[in-house]
Amino acid sequence: MLRAFFLYLSHAVWARTLITRFRFAWQAASRFVAGETADDAITAIRALNAKGIHATVDHLGESVTNEAEAAQAADDYIHILDKIAASGVRSNVSVKLTQLGLDIDTDFCARNVRRVIEKAKATSSFVRIDMEGTPHTDRTIAVFRALHKDFDNVGIVLQSYLYRTEKDLRALTEEGARIRLCKGAYNEPPDKAFPRKADVDANYVKLTHVLFDRAQTVPPAGGSGRTPPLPAIATHDEKMITAAKAYAEEKRLPREYFEFQMLYGIRRELQEQLVREGYAMRVYVPYGTSWYPYFMRRLAERPANVWFILSNLFRR
Repeated sequence: MLRAFFLYLSHAVWARTLITRFRFAWQAASRFVAGETADDAITAIRALNAKGIHATVDHLGESVTNEAEAAQAADDYIHILDKIAASGVRSNVSVKLTQLGLDIDTDFCARNVRRVIEKAKATSSFVRIDMEGTPHTDRTIAVFRALHKDFDNVGIVLQSYLYRTEKDLRALTEEGARIRLCKGAYNEPPDKAFPRKADVDANYVKLTHVLFDRAQTVPPAGGSGRTPPLPAIATHDEKMITAAKAYAEEKRLPREYFEFQMLYGIRRELQEQLVREGYAMRVYVPYGTSWYPYFMRRLAERPANVWFILSNLFRR
């Protein structure tokens, strides 16, 4: 019930208007959001890099319905890619297609994403296309596929709580796609997503095995010379991490053939522990003024975050 409540708040305009007026809301969100500017993001990434952690930066925003705003979002990504290149930090970028105009027009959105990917290519960087709710799944995959034909520096996210994901994953890995596997953070109906956490977890482990099995056996798309389809295991769940490590050992998969990914501000000690163990670790670093929906989804994913934040606020 608590998860459903926070997911409802994430898209409730009245709640966003009310909650963002209070200073304590930003104080709470700042655990999960690096700041409001590109410079804030670079500062956070530099601190992570100093601990041996890579980053993927996300300029927060979604559900844009204005062409000018979508085009500006693409410009903002081009700006942060320039800053990444100039600063020398180890980071790529993640984008949400609804921020770049997917709900306006698919071709318009694809042109905006292409601009970002071209800049990333020019600066030796990489673009990950985030997955959103199921109303956007087919179009997100279609945009990715169209761009992946022309670029090897673009990847996609798949969610283990959807029934369809195994089929999508098998097809996309055959095409040499670089996939980040996560559990999923949207409120989906039971006809589209596993309603029980145990089933989501079981599917996550199963899909991790598929990714690892194909990491060495599927040739990179487009022939020799392209980047291998490096799997990204995005989870904070130690059971999922342990299962991934065990299967990689069983298959003798070199640690450089995959990486773990986590969110900024969550399980920091575990992030550093994985680096000490010799695993690649990448942290998703969000920044920007549109932090409210992202923050609500973080609370929905793990209700324990609510009590952690409240206790720290009271200590202040």
